[in-house]
Amino acid sequence: MLQQAIQAFQSGNYERADSILVKIIKADSKNLPAFHILGLIKASQNKYQEASELLGRAVKLDPNEPSIRYNLAKALVDNGAYVESIPHHKKAIELAPNNPEALLNYGKALSSLNSYEEALSAYDKALIIHPSYAEAFLNKGATLKELKRCEEAIVCADSALKINPNLAEGWVNKGIALKEFKQYDEVISHYEKALSLKSEIDWLYGDLLHIKMKVCRWFDLTDNLEKIINKVLVNERVINPFSLIALTDNALLHRQCSEIYVQEKYPLNTALGQISKHPENEKIRIGYFSADFHNHATGYLMAELFELHDKDKFELFGFSFGPIKNDEMRQRLEKSFDKFIEVGDRADIDIAQLSRNLKIDIAVDLKGFTQDARTAIFSYRAAPIQVNYLGYPSTMGADYIDYIIADKTLIPLNFQSAYSEKVVYLPHSYQVNDRKRVIADKKFSRQELGLPDAGFVFCSFNNGYKILPAMFDGWMRILKAVEGSVLWLFEDNDLSSESLKNEAHKRGIDSERLVFAKRMSLPEHLARHQQADLFLDTFPCAAHTTASDALWAGLPLLTLMGESFASRVAASLLHAINLPELVTASQEEYESLAIELATNPLKLESIKQKLADNRLTTPLFDTPLFTKNLEAAYSEMHQRNQQGLQITPIFIP
Repeated sequence: MLQQAIQAFQSGNYERADSILVKIIKADSKNLPAFHILGLIKASQNKYQEASELLGRAVKLDPNEPSIRYNLAKALVDNGAYVESIPHHKKAIELAPNNPEALLNYGKALSSLNSYEEALSAYDKALIIHPSYAEAFLNKGATLKELKRCEEAIVCADSALKINPNLAEGWVNKGIALKEFKQYDEVISHYEKALSLKSEIDWLYGDLLHIKMKVCRWFDLTDNLEKIINKVLVNERVINPFSLIALTDNALLHRQCSEIYVQEKYPLNTALGQISKHPENEKIRIGYFSADFHNHATGYLMAELFELHDKDKFELFGFSFGPIKNDEMRQRLEKSFDKFIEVGDRADIDIAQLSRNLKIDIAVDLKGFTQDARTAIFSYRAAPIQVNYLGYPSTMGADYIDYIIADKTLIPLNFQSAYSEKVVYLPHSYQVNDRKRVIADKKFSRQELGLPDAGFVFCSFNNGYKILPAMFDGWMRILKAVEGSVLWLFEDNDLSSESLKNEAHKRGIDSERLVFAKRMSLPEHLARHQQADLFLDTFPCAAHTTASDALWAGLPLLTLMGESFASRVAASLLHAINLPELVTASQEEYESLAIELATNPLKLESIKQKLADNRLTTPLFDTPLFTKNLEAAYSEMHQRNQQGLQITPIFIP
């Protein structure tokens, strides 16, 4: 019978082989080849848990067979059980030290555990044995990219492509590394080459469109977006959620995209076992997890909150996994936590275990799906209560994230079905602010900022990928209607500026009426807002920190509110500062109001005065009030958990 099973397996008739092998195992529970082959069949069917169990039985029958050890280790890696795979990898390599595939897979496991230097060593050993091993070069390059050693990553990608120019993943990896140097033209060409070689590469189609949006290259945007939406609707892995929220305000689609993404990349992982509620601590322990505890938008918004938290009732833990910087914000933030822990070099599972050991009651993910996120930490359950807050303006679609902090402008009651989390409704705006943000004393002249001596100045300091053709069309109509006006934009890269000038020219607008603002320090950036007259928001991804910057600097902001969280952030801020008259509900209303404010100086001046009066008297910049409300939310989450109550929406009055 075993020979029949082997023949069926070798011919690809897995169903027949499976049936025969099950019978063999029932008759002989110590039949090593049967367990081994059946394990391989389950692995080929992506049934990695079953494969691991069967191959584990085979290993017990013969602990010293290297191929079985290797196959078990590989199945464990494919199942996301990286920690459990390590001893089996080591044993497989000890038994067969010249197997480059075993070293490659060992490197993958180590890299997944953030043991990057050890992973590089494994790849190098594989390459010594097999110098033309393209996949080892690929994985080594990806690991170097994680270490921010992007020039070396490019060399590795080139080595892989020299061995096999038709290796689609090589073109992808090189493109990813080139992105760090903002060589977007090259990134686009590399991604397109990869897709020409292999049309279905997870997430790449969406990544390519996102890069094109960063350089404001809109050719075929409508067709590309339609294709992406259709693929999301049938659960294909076509775009990451962060890229999608800037392309459509369909909140239900955002949820579906997040669920596809998180299920593929960060599914619930039970390796640490079920987490139970902690015995009640003397204080509620809040863990804030971020890569942005330095001069970054998150730090700029949250610094004072950390300082104002009631340290008699709450104990604050900062889990930092971003770049280690010694800037002034990092120094300020470190002082505001009871414990500030640098965990960037630790594996996700180890960080989750550390959080459990510290008896963190509430883990707050400040990253979501943004750059340098570590979503997998939460897949292991770092705390009994896990919260999505601030960093990512949408649902994470993960069943292990319990709450999302919002307000009734951001998520109206009838929109809750677009969010996998239960909504925590704060009474004003969800966004915290730091009243200590310094506005430089420097008085910029129009000339030194590149602005004309006269004329109305519209500005939009949002990132270029947020500018969609429909909104740009509206901006150009506004410029046509307001004689002598200019549009002052943030310059993220030279390519986007050039593209936008060309797009303006196509629409009959002199490209000189677009002025581009270079990066500068935050205090000076805030100060230069005073030379603008009206901030024009983007849609469907509105201004977030950028909106707070404008309002803090005294610059009125006009927004268009859609259905999604991301499209309603500026509206939330405007309601909290009592300027709802600057929130519009249609493109036509948005353009009409922009033109009216630009041509009616008295009305604009009245709004500017109202903004000045409201700046420190309304809830938006009342950080002590915000802190009190957020702490009330944390207390209710904690109390419900302690009482074993079901997770439901929370309303803070």
